[in-house]
Amino acid sequence: MANMFYEKDCNLGLLEGKTVAIIGYGSQGHAHALNLRDSGVSVVVAERQSGSTGWEKAKQDGFSVMTSAEATKAGDIIMMLVSDELQPIVYENEIAPNLVAGKALAFAHGFNVHYGEIEPPADIDVFLAAPKGPGHTVRGQFVAGKGVPSLVAVHQDATGNAKEIALAYIAGIGGARAGVLETNFKEETETDLFGEQAVLCGGVVDLMRCGFEVLVEAGYSPESAYLEVIHELKLIIDLVNKAGISGMNYSISNTAEYGEYVSGPRVLPADETKARMREVLADVQDGTFAKNWLQENKDGLPFFTAQREALDNHPMEVVGKKLREKMLWQGDTDLDTASS
Repeated sequence: MANMFYEKDCNLGLLEGKTVAIIGYGSQGHAHALNLRDSGVSVVVAERQSGSTGWEKAKQDGFSVMTSAEATKAGDIIMMLVSDELQPIVYENEIAPNLVAGKALAFAHGFNVHYGEIEPPADIDVFLAAPKGPGHTVRGQFVAGKGVPSLVAVHQDATGNAKEIALAYIAGIGGARAGVLETNFKEETETDLFGEQAVLCGGVVDLMRCGFEVLVEAGYSPESAYLEVIHELKLIIDLVNKAGISGMNYSISNTAEYGEYVSGPRVLPADETKARMREVLADVQDGTFAKNWLQENKDGLPFFTAQREALDNHPMEVVGKKLREKMLWQGDTDLDTASS
């Protein structure tokens, strides 16, 4: 089994006297910056444009906000938290010219290093500190005295202390409270992309959409369809997170569990599904997905924008929005969506 680390294995004191530069005050950026500051770490924040939403939010939160070039000069650890597709531009224009020996360049996703879009100089540390959850969860769990499980990896150890500094950083954002799994940039990048596309986002969203459409086309109300195949998914996943699939099955009815066994394989035949998943994985492994995604950005996001608009207008989204507004027990569902 891969190495796991916890708070007892991390020395937060290694960050004493150091400054962390957070590049990008979006979903992950705001969480990392706030958590590190609350842990006693000196933090500066960089945004690409003065007056942007992220810039103003960081100022309101009491941070010194500057350009990426200025933050790189000021920081001992430079954490790249702008979007994957923007990182190479920011790195080439503002960060690379200001890196000096002994600094550390950190990432929450290995995409650009793994696919060669960013090639750091040999005299700096390069590490991964990747919480396995969105920024608002990273922040919320920290405030609650908990943490989000995280990954740690060292791509380049110029100082001989890269791993220890990485673990200290993860402790500072709260990840060591939950557990830190050691990996490498290749494994993190490829499993993350595959998981998002085949299961967590691509697979689950298409499964929910198909289930919703089948019920509505059969004459059932859109509201009932939404509650059954979309709303209740979180309840099931929460059970899986707490106790695994067997624990989830213990909590649901025997009827539901029997339906899992007889109908799951009919909806997703294992041989066919795994064959298609292997195609997705191959595109991730050989760089096809990365190349296509970067080209999509260069072309101005025509496919991406069209798909986003189509999803926003899909009946499951329209009905879901109206239903969620009427669910008095929902509580605060505000998500931090600011991006750099």
